[in-house]
Amino acid sequence: MKKANRKWGLLSLALLLAMAVGCSSSGSSPGSGTTSNEKGNAQAPAKEGSDKGATATAKKTITITYRDDGIGEKGVLYKWIKDVASRYPNQEVEIKPTPIQASEGDYFAKIALALKSKDTAPDIVTEDTFMLNSDASAGFLEPLDDRLKGWEDWSNGSFIEAMKKGVTASDGKIYGVPYNTDSRGLWYNKEIFKTVGLPEDWNPKSWDEVLSAARVIKEKAGSDVVPIWMNMGKATGEATSMQTYEMLLYGTGERLYDEASSKWIVKSAGITEALSFIETIIKEKLGPPLSKVLNGQAGNTATREYLPKGKLGILLDGSWITGNYLDSGAAPWPEYKDVLGFAPMPTNNGQAPGTITLAGGWALSIPANAQHKDEAWDFIQFALNKENTQKLVIASGNITVRADVGKDPEYTKMPFNEIATDYLKNAEFRPAQDKYPEVSTQIQSMVESVASGTSAADAAQKYAQDVTRIVGQDHTIEK
Repeated sequence: MKKANRKWGLLSLALLLAMAVGCSSSGSSPGSGTTSNEKGNAQAPAKEGSDKGATATAKKTITITYRDDGIGEKGVLYKWIKDVASRYPNQEVEIKPTPIQASEGDYFAKIALALKSKDTAPDIVTEDTFMLNSDASAGFLEPLDDRLKGWEDWSNGSFIEAMKKGVTASDGKIYGVPYNTDSRGLWYNKEIFKTVGLPEDWNPKSWDEVLSAARVIKEKAGSDVVPIWMNMGKATGEATSMQTYEMLLYGTGERLYDEASSKWIVKSAGITEALSFIETIIKEKLGPPLSKVLNGQAGNTATREYLPKGKLGILLDGSWITGNYLDSGAAPWPEYKDVLGFAPMPTNNGQAPGTITLAGGWALSIPANAQHKDEAWDFIQFALNKENTQKLVIASGNITVRADVGKDPEYTKMPFNEIATDYLKNAEFRPAQDKYPEVSTQIQSMVESVASGTSAADAAQKYAQDVTRIVGQDHTIEK
């Protein structure tokens, strides 16, 4: 019975995706496969061709699928797509946002399902760069190397060279054009810090100093204030893996994947230390209520509710959260630049390099099953030129991947942009391995189990067993 229900659930999900994504496409034939040239900062030219048999006035609909975290037309990406589409000079196409409303963890599963079929694949999809290698290996994405050769912006230094690594899969091919990157650190409320006697110019040198500050907040700020918040649930998906666990693990000097042996590290002192930090926060009641932190909206609750209302002392999160506080953001908060501080996350004992951050980012990719690949590529070049990229990163609070945007005064004057970019000097990246998404899922289960009361030792043992089952005994190592 359970098996039948699961099959019915998958069938229902596929039908919903077909309705949400596939039906918005025009259903016309795929592009010819020719490569367009001379795009970038110039306007994209109107294409002469149209679908075989279509009327001269018929428009092709180019669909763009992205994650909607629940705020619909108020979302930054929705507004940006509509704005760029309104200025797109090719009048023969219609640009249509086709969002998937989901938690971060569910988004990737729904995207994978949509990309499998020509009936449900959009023309453009936003890919978190950590999923790009996996989706490329599965054959879901179109390699862009030949198209990129004809785009001047890609080869003239406009894009930061290091950022191209994030969209290059293990087969050496490029499967997306990045539009942002990010760094992570400790956001803190200066007003709360001042009230409880902590320095407003906070710069912790070790994990002990982070925990000490949280203990002071718990003791002196009152029961309405959460001392420290980190994503800890499976429902927050990659945010739990990257913003919480990997920031801690890499801060111990340990890594997820041993590049020298090409094996996954399943046991190490660093794993135990990272989990023990989380365990301490739970046992000493320094974190948020589990009812808040274990649901899919935990990140939004922390950034859009608790921080602006002065109910949160410290938040381990990404550089992009300030996008919420702009006039066009989900939770406008004009005072954020004066109230918030952004401290680097220290290594566990303050050892070199002293601080740590994980860098990620998102890209626009063309699915292998897209119906209008040429038109999608034309739009990507226009959408990610300097002007449009700058509008997006300023509105979203992200860090730019374009060197020319990074030098623009409109970008550099944004609060925290300079400091967030500086943290990238010690940036680490997630393993570019196709098994990473599955390993990441086990990380999320491990962290949630510790948050729910399982000991760090037991959670680590279960993680080792699960990862070994996924990657195979011969591909694991203990340190």
